[in-house]
Amino acid sequence: MDNLNNKSISMKIKGYFKDFKLSEHATGAGFILLFILATIVGWPSFLKIRNLTNILRQISYTGIIGLGMTLIIISGGIDLSVGSMTAFVGGVTIFFLNIFPGDSILAVVLASIFSIIFGGVCGLFNGLLVTKGRIAPFIATLGTMSIFRSLIQYFSGAGNVVSENIHYAYIGSAVYLGIPVPAWVFIIVAIILHIVLNNTQFGRYACAVGANEQVARYSAIKVQWIKLLPYVITGLTAGLSALLWSSRLNCINPSDCTGYELDAIAAAVIGGTSMSGGKGSVIGTVLGAIMLGMINNMLVLGGVSSYLQQAARGLVIIVAVLLQYNNKN
Repeated sequence: MDNLNNKSISMKIKGYFKDFKLSEHATGAGFILLFILATIVGWPSFLKIRNLTNILRQISYTGIIGLGMTLIIISGGIDLSVGSMTAFVGGVTIFFLNIFPGDSILAVVLASIFSIIFGGVCGLFNGLLVTKGRIAPFIATLGTMSIFRSLIQYFSGAGNVVSENIHYAYIGSAVYLGIPVPAWVFIIVAIILHIVLNNTQFGRYACAVGANEQVARYSAIKVQWIKLLPYVITGLTAGLSALLWSSRLNCINPSDCTGYELDAIAAAVIGGTSMSGGKGSVIGTVLGAIMLGMINNMLVLGGVSSYLQQAARGLVIIVAVLLQYNNKN
């Protein structure tokens, strides 16, 4: 009997490896290889708890936005405005907070809620341009990228917007159970959006719209609504990131968050999200964001010039897209 069970297990294992395709597990394999390489290059500093938590903190801001960006790309869109949006929302949130005199904790709570809602409104604006205005997502969000950046530069006088509430800084700088609060938010948002994408009707419809919009329309799917909602969700994630970033620094500079849109897109693409739409994974985006953080950290610990960090990031994106293309063919 034991021999039969052992043979059965052995056959299952052989069957698994027979059907195993590396291209389908490229993100996981890349993550493991990169972790080993970073450990070797940055030994022994890389594996220190403080360094690992710093990586989590650093990637959380763009990672949170990348989770929302994943839904947009899956549904067939793109959002180039999220970096400017984050700086704009962060600045307006501090303006809102400074309306309240003193160091009221209630004011901080209200400002936190305001940041998330205002981010959602900005995302809604992008979504309406794409769905109701029928403007190509690339063009629409390229325009709003300039609008949001210009507005925060104007309202701030091209200078720092500084919080007057001493409690505000606690949000972005706090640590709970040894893990920074931004990292906890990243994890929680990832869990929520993973469930939304894989276990809800909206998630299934988003994949259908991204794969073939015309077929989805013939299937009585409300395409405009399905394309609009990911922009709103991404606005909410940008509002969260704006809250965490501005509270960590206790201020916002108009030039802050530049390049966030590229990091968010890169995290999604490295995580296996198809730029042509219809396919993607929230868990993959989480791994992609962490991989970007590991690359930057590895280069710093290895004494490599900071100017090469962007080159390394670009190389990883190209490899990820090539793997996607080869997997299709």
